[in-house]
Amino acid sequence: MLVAEDLRKSYGDNPALKGLSFSLRPGRILGFLGPNGAGKTTAIRILTTVLKPSAGGFSVNGIGHDDPTRIRKIIGVLPESQGLIEGMTGAETLTYFGRLYGQRASEARRRAAGLLREVGLENRANSLVSTYSRGMRQRLGIARALINEPALLFLDEPTLGLDPKGQRGLLLLLKDIARRHGTGIILCSHLLSEIEEVCDDVVILRSGGIVASGTVSEVLQNARHNNVQLRIPADFVERATETLGALPGVRQISRRGTGESLYRLDVELEDVAGRQAKADLRNGMLSALIEARIPILNYDAAGVSLQDVFLQLTDEEQVET
Repeated sequence: MLVAEDLRKSYGDNPALKGLSFSLRPGRILGFLGPNGAGKTTAIRILTTVLKPSAGGFSVNGIGHDDPTRIRKIIGVLPESQGLIEGMTGAETLTYFGRLYGQRASEARRRAAGLLREVGLENRANSLVSTYSRGMRQRLGIARALINEPALLFLDEPTLGLDPKGQRGLLLLLKDIARRHGTGIILCSHLLSEIEEVCDDVVILRSGGIVASGTVSEVLQNARHNNVQLRIPADFVERATETLGALPGVRQISRRGTGESLYRLDVELEDVAGRQAKADLRNGMLSALIEARIPILNYDAAGVSLQDVFLQLTDEEQVET
């Protein structure tokens, strides 16, 4: 459905994208991640035909990037600002956008009614957008992005500002849209837990290039398998790093200040076979810290999450042993 090949973009002498290549199949949701300045916005603007690439190219449903008018007809976009019209009702809003896509008035009204049912807003179809809650606006925004029955949907922070129940409901709606309609979805979000929950695939950017891509399970599997997280006072971080670095079986130590005069240490241990062997490594590590009289305020060996992988691959301070 979407194929990007060696996409590059420079602003003067400053490269924003450095060879972006990935693909997305129909009915799948891709999480598009990266810290501020990683190139996400530039990439999305290129893929939605707002910007032209400096080099490389992409296609949507076989339509090349050099035909932006045709691409715009088969994609949907929900920007963070939503772009809704306060003085219109929900039904009027969707009908208006349907007409902009060239639909006949009757077709646009029919499509609007169907989408309002799909996103759970049929009872508020005749209410002004100005009376909608944040969650209702997000659902209406998704309906607006679907008005042209797009093959590919771009969503920027769709759950921003929603309570946990609203977030959960919206994510379930997106999964349903992808599965039932075969729509490909690219989801940009800073909430990595929701990316891990709803996305099939993930692309992680750093400094304009891809540092990880694949299915969510593949990215997690390729990350560190035998990690332990510790929280210690900042005054002890150097001694703890030195103590842990001297232990056999410790591959790497990553440390991050928490802003509370504390540090979180991510300790990567050798990925040995067997539960007991892993436990012996962890127990030896704890024993060494206790013997060195280093306070351990928190200990977690629950395993790696997408947030851990994101931090490891983007901006954390790492200490090789």
